Amino acid sequence: MKHEILIRGQQQVPCLFFFGDSVLENGNNNNLLTLAKTNYPPYGIDYPGGLATGRSTNGLNLADFLAQLLGFANPIPPFVTATGSDILRGVNYASAGAGILDETGANLGERISLNQQLRNHEATIGRVVSLLGNQTAADGYLGQCLYVVCIGSDDYVNNYYFPLSPSRVLYTPVGFAEKLIRMFSQQLRDLYSYGARKVAVFGLGTIGCVPAALRGAMYGPQCLTATKATSGVFNDKLKSLVDVLNKDLVGAKFTFIDTFGITVSDPSSNGFQVPNLPCCMMSMGGMCVPLGVSCSDRANFAYFDGFHPTEAAAMIVAKRAFKAQSPSDAYPSDIQHLSKA
Repeated sequence: MKHEILIRGQQQVPCLFFFGDSVLENGNNNNLLTLAKTNYPPYGIDYPGGLATGRSTNGLNLADFLAQLLGFANPIPPFVTATGSDILRGVNYASAGAGILDETGANLGERISLNQQLRNHEATIGRVVSLLGNQTAADGYLGQCLYVVCIGSDDYVNNYYFPLSPSRVLYTPVGFAEKLIRMFSQQLRDLYSYGARKVAVFGLGTIGCVPAALRGAMYGPQCLTATKATSGVFNDKLKSLVDVLNKDLVGAKFTFIDTFGITVSDPSSNGFQVPNLPCCMMSMGGMCVPLGVSCSDRANFAYFDGFHPTEAAAMIVAKRAFKAQSPSDAYPSDIQHLSKA
């Protein structure tokens, strides 16, 4: 596959930080004892050098494309390998299987929850203070950076909807969404207290319509209706939370990215002839079978495995998050405007 480079001139923010799950992860789980890692072929088949880096796709992921759109010449390094002055460009803390709730993803093994990712960021801030000389300089620098948060899918897939999960006994879909938002609100406030001012928060996508959920069933209104009853409720509450945070926190500029709305756009208009099947040979768990075959026409597939978008699909979400194609893509502003705020 030929890579489309999305770099738009000069770097628009001094640094870029990513928090989240497998949609953003680029290697933090590689050395963990976990089922949630993708550092084996056919993952990475289209990545430069054909390397399986820990990105859950065939090539570049959402974090890579957002970095390019913001003018970064190289990917933002994962926390586990970020060293020295490298951290001044930013750090990717994302971890496959991670959730808003600490217990999410326990069925997968080790993972780095959002709470732990925030603690890791606190450690990074200490290193930034050392590099820049004092806290005041660090605060000024970090306040100009962009922070991207994309998390919550695993709280449903590997918690609420996981077989025998106590969460489904204890909470209605609305009650569970409210629990997530309460925790997420505190986590985003913590991020603000660490100096973050420009924060893009991605809503949940069509988690009920991914190939692993459909298992060959037809992509269509039925799965979308079911998804709206869960992730749709969460997204509505998250969008409202963005308003609350912008009102409550001095100088805060939070924005909501409507991943669901972007994803359910007519797949054929995005060039995807195959919207509901995995490109790779899928295991029972929904991941690619190690060393298994993958489709040759990857640009025509929306999903690489049972859960994760192909490079082509990730690029579309990144482009629309960066520069809104529809007024509903981003609220109150897209990432391009947020970066300049």
